Amino acid sequence: MGKNRGKDFFVIAHNIRSLLNVGSIFRTADAFGVAKIYLTGYTGTPANVFHRARMGKVSLGTESWVPWEYEKSPIRLIKRLKSEGVKIIALENIKGAGNIAKFKPKFPLALVLGEEVRGVSSAILKLCNAIIEIPMLGKKESLNVAVAFGVAAYHVSK
Repeated sequence: MGKNRGKDFFVIAHNIRSLLNVGSIFRTADAFGVAKIYLTGYTGTPANVFHRARMGKVSLGTESWVPWEYEKSPIRLIKRLKSEGVKIIALENIKGAGNIAKFKPKFPLALVLGEEVRGVSSAILKLCNAIIEIPMLGKKESLNVAVAFGVAAYHVSK
């Protein structure tokens, strides 16, 4: 087990359609000591042999040791985690989101990542304790979900 896994840092990956992004999330989660990845909605899982083979091209085996759990409903999962005292933080670039540079993480914490095109749904955002964003200086309004997770994981884990 990694040296930072005691921090109770979790990830909720909801409706991530690209298995390569899921694999990258596993590899990044390993690097930053994430205690568990929750895969929800139609996000692919390592339990599916086809999914595991595809995500394994990027995860490089981390799906074998980074703890994960599948829960179809992100709403049910978030309500359960909140009842256990976990702060739910969405990573989403919407009006009113806080700048990640000013975010002071308090653990236990679950970072919510949303679908590559539509992001985190409004139903999930309503359940979050906070919404943070990565300020964008270029013409594009967002980063790839796996890259954004890497930036956020670095900030949360330091």
